[in-house]
Amino acid sequence: MPPILRPVRAVPLLAALALCLPAASAYASDPNVAALQVALKAVHTYHGHIDGIGGQGTRRAIRAFQAKKHLGVDGVAGPRTRKALGRRGGPRLGSRVMRRGQRGWDVAALQFLLARRGSSSGSIDGGFGSATYAAVRRFQAAHGLGVDGVVGRATLHALEHGSSGHSHPSRGGSGSGSPSGPVRFLRPAHGPITSPFGMRWGRPHQGIDFGVPYGAPVNAAGVGTVISAGWNSGGYGNLVIIQHRLSFQTYYAHLSRVAVGVGQRVAGGSRVGYVGATGHATGPHLHFEVRHYGVPIDPMPYLLSSYSKALPQASGTPAEMGCDISVQDPAWLAAC
Repeated sequence: MPPILRPVRAVPLLAALALCLPAASAYASDPNVAALQVALKAVHTYHGHIDGIGGQGTRRAIRAFQAKKHLGVDGVAGPRTRKALGRRGGPRLGSRVMRRGQRGWDVAALQFLLARRGSSSGSIDGGFGSATYAAVRRFQAAHGLGVDGVVGRATLHALEHGSSGHSHPSRGGSGSGSPSGPVRFLRPAHGPITSPFGMRWGRPHQGIDFGVPYGAPVNAAGVGTVISAGWNSGGYGNLVIIQHRLSFQTYYAHLSRVAVGVGQRVAGGSRVGYVGATGHATGPHLHFEVRHYGVPIDPMPYLLSSYSKALPQASGTPAEMGCDISVQDPAWLAAC
């Protein structure tokens, strides 16, 4: 995304283009857009998730704030709009060394980056408190950086670009290591990971792709409740979203067919759909995301090496398990 939300030298044309990105895109998020969303939420004009995506909801919130402050209403967060946001509108990310006790735009962007890299501070509010300090230290330790809880050039570069002193599980392809932490997920489809989390084709890829053929079964990665099931116009095509505990969500995108409904409880292995190429997809595959507090994070540190398997009949009825009754065989569902 062009530097449209940075306050001093923002180019108006680029700014306008940047906020015309498709809503809920599967591939584009930006920490500066996340910081803008935090600021707009604080002034009660933005009510969505802090997802770093400059969609319709963010543009509406900008226009509402501009009207409230008697500014030119254009839906673009230019210098005057940023100034009107007060301390929430600055300083820009990278303009200072960040440490505990600070507040502002750059701290909100930092918190978004930490969550996206799997080291969430628990909230994205623009305040560098003890939780953000601990999250920074965790990230620094995991990436071979000096562990001081201070965000200077090296730590910010690692957060923005994924560079580190250690190898990262998403770079190796199989990611068969043992994840740690309170939440772990099964692999939702039986196939290799063909595209990792991170930069791809010059823009962020907010999940991982499983190379599986058209019509292959897709199973839930863990226990949760379906909060969205159906067509998504932002690039995901047929999409299922499952809410898990501790504010984690999993996304299953580009499905050819959805096999669950909103409000349905699922377990690891519940059938949620079938692989397709709907939405912005170049061919059949499963795009799988993990989000924490609405922020896309690298799934690999949370992903087990085992695959989710279809549940046996003894575990419940098809409706209870989230399976598609139209495709049952006499032996219930075979393992993936």
